[in-house]
Amino acid sequence: MTWIDEFLAYLSCERGLAQNTIESYARDLHQFEAFVNDTYGVQLEDVDEDIILAHMKTMRDQGKANSSISRAVSSIRGFYGFIRHEGLMEDDPTASIASPKQKKPLPQVLNQEEVTTLLEAPATHTPPGIRDKAMLETMYATGMRVSELVSLDLGDIDTYMGYAKCVGKGSKERIIPMGSVACLWVETYLRSSRRQLVRDRREKALFVNCRGKRLTRQGFWKIIKGYATKCNISKDVTPHILRHCFATHLLENGADLRSVQELLGHSDIATTEIYTHLSKGKLKEIYDKTHPRAGGEGEIGQRESL
Repeated sequence: MTWIDEFLAYLSCERGLAQNTIESYARDLHQFEAFVNDTYGVQLEDVDEDIILAHMKTMRDQGKANSSISRAVSSIRGFYGFIRHEGLMEDDPTASIASPKQKKPLPQVLNQEEVTTLLEAPATHTPPGIRDKAMLETMYATGMRVSELVSLDLGDIDTYMGYAKCVGKGSKERIIPMGSVACLWVETYLRSSRRQLVRDRREKALFVNCRGKRLTRQGFWKIIKGYATKCNISKDVTPHILRHCFATHLLENGADLRSVQELLGHSDIATTEIYTHLSKGKLKEIYDKTHPRAGGEGEIGQRESL
């Protein structure tokens, strides 16, 4: 087993990172290893700071985005931290290397009218339509990640008590309140559609595809893209858009940041703070309507009478 394999096993078994995250680490490290072998002919344990900087320059010359380079540096830094801990190296070649600065793009969100249009798009007289309706309502009601939504099993949603249980990043479990509308559609789906879609009664997945197997993230992507096209929504509708809408609309309607952080499953509140930028327009609207000196009709009328 190579040192990269040892590191990936550590991330999986001891850190409990998601499979997608581990695969990203693997891609970054194998690309770095190929660069080191092909360009310098040395082993990973012989790498110094100059080689890592050369790798970053090569990625930049290839047109890689700062976000991709930053992720690669993070993967390399984690790898060398691991093998130093294992006693293979004394010095850390990444110690003085800074990741490229990158702008965090604000996530695209739909306004509440657009969300309503999207949620009402499924044809609820068909089994797939009822399933889609239940999924979209669940996602908007809970703010789950797509990976969390499609990983739900039977029993993870309690429609009587009104909550959902999911496992997020780092295998962290959280309980999320769930509104009555979403609960109603999940109940409807379980009573009718799922029974018609499932072929193996032992299938434990909550949301299944037309073959009766667990729905995938790619499957959900196609579903939500199809409804966005049907509704003539011009914004870029991604699988995570209802998660972004969930957070933004909560903040716009008075929820505190810490509560939204808990609901989203963010370990760092700084990650949640991005949504405060999205709701500034709403805050301005509230200010204009409620502050006595904000320039409303009364103030304007007084100015005109002077």
